[in-house]
Amino acid sequence: MARDYYEILGVSRDADKEEIKQAYRRLARKYHPDVNKEPGAEERFKEINHAYEVLSEPEIRERYNRFGEAGVSGAGAGYQDVSEGFADIFESIFSGFAGGMGGQTQRRRSGPVRGDDLRLDLKLDFREAVFGGEKEIRISHLETCDICSGSGAKPGTRPRTCSTCSGSGQVRRVTRTPFGSFTQVSTCPTCNGTGMVIEDKCEACDGKGTNQITKKLKITIPAGVDNGTRLRISQEGDAGQRGGPPGDLYVYLFVNEDEEFHRDGINILSEIKVSYLQAILGCRLEVDTVDGPVELIIPPGTQPNTVMKLENRGVPRLGNPVSRGDHLLTVLIDIPTKVTPEERELLEKLAKIKGDRTGKGGLEGFLGNLFK
Repeated sequence: MARDYYEILGVSRDADKEEIKQAYRRLARKYHPDVNKEPGAEERFKEINHAYEVLSEPEIRERYNRFGEAGVSGAGAGYQDVSEGFADIFESIFSGFAGGMGGQTQRRRSGPVRGDDLRLDLKLDFREAVFGGEKEIRISHLETCDICSGSGAKPGTRPRTCSTCSGSGQVRRVTRTPFGSFTQVSTCPTCNGTGMVIEDKCEACDGKGTNQITKKLKITIPAGVDNGTRLRISQEGDAGQRGGPPGDLYVYLFVNEDEEFHRDGINILSEIKVSYLQAILGCRLEVDTVDGPVELIIPPGTQPNTVMKLENRGVPRLGNPVSRGDHLLTVLIDIPTKVTPEERELLEKLAKIKGDRTGKGGLEGFLGNLFK
């Protein structure tokens, strides 16, 4: 059973043309045979291309939505003729992957092209993720050449329309076979698919229209981010071609582990160790939080692994920093393995007063009963 073309590209049935195009480009890069050598990658690549051919053309997509695959393939299925349906398949196999990733079946356009999006992974300290703030990053991206304004042509000159492909960026070759005539589409060798020819190249960018630039950016980290949070920095990706807008920069955040604190959603977890006497008698202790030292009251008779809560000392809720989680402290009780003779004498007196007759040596029985 044929797979649904929308499912192949990973888009919804109401996706617009731009969403379909972006999904196609992303998948084509991933499964292009020149990049992906895994078994089945080439077949997946052909499947992706065929799905895009159908969904990128409004009329063909409409037939597919109404009639399914039967509406876009086979005799009388809505293609101009049977040979054109075969041509799409042969083109996918024999086009030589012209034009790079995803270029063999995409129609070239000589108009503006949006620049590529970029990704940057950024590590944060635990407290930086909790409270956010300003962070300086360095990125390397393509920027439009200031000298030629992105045309690639020497100042005072202009690119001309390619005479080989008449500005389409593609050349077509018709092959006759026993099955009929098949059209093979490939990138124009004269203009490399741009549709334009630069006779006098700009010296500043060598005719590319862009230059690789490393720059510093200051970005704002929202309070409460966590591992995998993605920030979009508009128009800081690669410059577009032929006057197209730049892409975006996506910053993926990763939080370093902290020796003292751990995170559970918007709550912060840590441990505090007290002596058995502090647990028995109760005490006041200073404990560390992400906000700084805070006084904590240990009630008399506190049991091991008791969890104590410091409200509103946790992580701010992402998007609503006024709302914060709690800081949860697990109480660990330090029971000594050795005591001085004086301490033992006092503890055995206390055990006797408490009426302990367990036969476990006084001190051991007393402590055992106390922390059951």
